[in-house]
Amino acid sequence: MAVRNSLEAQLRLHEGYSPKLYKCSQGFRSIGIGRNLDANGLRPDEIALMLANDIAEAKVELDKLAPWWRQLDDVRQKVLVDMMFNLGPKTLAGFRNTLRDIEAGKYPGAAKRMLASRWAKQVGSRAHRLAAMMLTGEDYRS
Repeated sequence: MAVRNSLEAQLRLHEGYSPKLYKCSQGFRSIGIGRNLDANGLRPDEIALMLANDIAEAKVELDKLAPWWRQLDDVRQKVLVDMMFNLGPKTLAGFRNTLRDIEAGKYPGAAKRMLASRWAKQVGSRAHRLAAMMLTGEDYRS
């Protein structure tokens, strides 16, 4: 254990630490502690961990923005998590009327508002799938 901690400290010293993308001294896109993304990318387990963390964070943000969201059925909860994941809390908060409709169980209105948004034009088929899920309460089937 001491060797591992010592090695990690040494690599932090030599490689640096960055939670954001940066270019190393050789010009390669890197992240973390010297992870060369150009050469190595990310492993499936790392991608899965990041996704799990991002989903958990989206749920925490929804708890703050719309504490009632957990009372919805599973499909409509997934719609809101997906939107939070995509938009972030500040932008999703701007969907005031849509959120109000969802809270009130007015799903046709919420779906219509979702599709009338600038976001829908930006994300295309994603918005149509999510609006259909919001309207019907049925999971998307490819």
